[in-house]
This record gives sequence, structure tokens and C-alpha cells, in this order.
Amino acid sequence: MKSSVEADAALMRRIATGDRDAARQLMDRALPLMLAIGRRMLRDPVEAEDVAQDAFIRAWKAADRWQAGEARLESWMGRIATNLCLDRLRKKRELAMDTPPDTDDGSVGADDGLIASQARDNVIGAISALPERQRVALELCHFQGFSNIEAAAKLEISVEALESLLARGRRKLKSVLAPQRDELVSSLALESGRASEVL
Repeated sequence: MKSSVEADAALMRRIATGDRDAARQLMDRALPLMLAIGRRMLRDPVEAEDVAQDAFIRAWKAADRWQAGEARLESWMGRIATNLCLDRLRKKRELAMDTPPDTDDGSVGADDGLIASQARDNVIGAISALPERQRVALELCHFQGFSNIEAAAKLEISVEALESLLARGRRKLKSVLAPQRDELVSSLALESGRASEVL
């Protein structure tokens, strides 16, 4: 039985030779992650789909250079999607103001009969309502697993500025989601499994 590292290496070798079935297998494995990253970071499902498509194109082009054992295949794909999202956000900032205004579309309410999918939607909605830089900082550090130093470098800010963004984002999430915290932590299953750190 092949290890996951060997299986990933074999899959990427097949993709490098133009094997469409292998490309479909990669897409089946990584598409949900790509879309989740795009939706959280960009708050636009259409842009999330564009990012996923661009990420797969980049992966296919780089398949012959992929190094087994350096990162899990899904992690590598997640980093590609994250970088593409950051590129899009930078371009938007260049076209608009340097710092978009903080906007708040209201707190997220919960029904008495909260179920797991509603809990996830409430948290995603609260994260989406955060100002862009706070949202991206949380995405990089809590959902993508970047260290503060790595995330600060990606955002081209100091570590202190990143920590300030993280602290403000966490405070806002806690205040919006405080009434539901216990239920959310017990019923929520975000992709990263680190919901309690954010909440």
C-alpha cells in the first residue's frame, strides 16, 4: 500500500504527462478547499471560482516541478489559492483606497434551533463582515497555518501590525458571536479545526 506522499508524487507525475484522469482526481480532492479559501478571503463566490480555476492551471503547469514530501498536496494547493487571493486583494486596493473603510452589516443572530450548518454560516458571515485586512490576517494565521512572520511578509506589513489586525479581528468576532460561543464551538467544524482559537 502506497503512502500518501508516494501517492501524491505518482498523481503529480501523471498530471505532468497530461493525464486528464489524474487532473480530475486532483480537482476532486482540492476543489472544496480552493473554493473555501476564495470565499473567505474574497467574499465573492464568482471570484472564488476564478481563483480555484487559476490555482489548478498553475498546479498543472508546475506538476513536473512539484517536490514530494515538501508539503501535502492539499496544503500546496491551499498556498497557491491563498497567494492568488492576496494578488487579487492587492490589485483591488491599488484601484481603490489604500485602506478600505470599516463596514459593519450588523451582528449575526442565531435561532434557538441552531444546527451545525447554521453555525458555520454564522461564523463565515461574521468573518466576511470584518474589514478586509483583518479578515485576510485571520485567514492566513488561523485557517492557512502561516506563522505571524510569514503572514506579515505576505501582507507586506510588520509583525506588530499583523498582530494588531489579528487582535482587532478576534475582538470583533468575539463580540458578534459571544451569545452563541458555546454552541458554536461544540457544533462547528471549520476546515481548519481551530474555531475555538478564533472564537
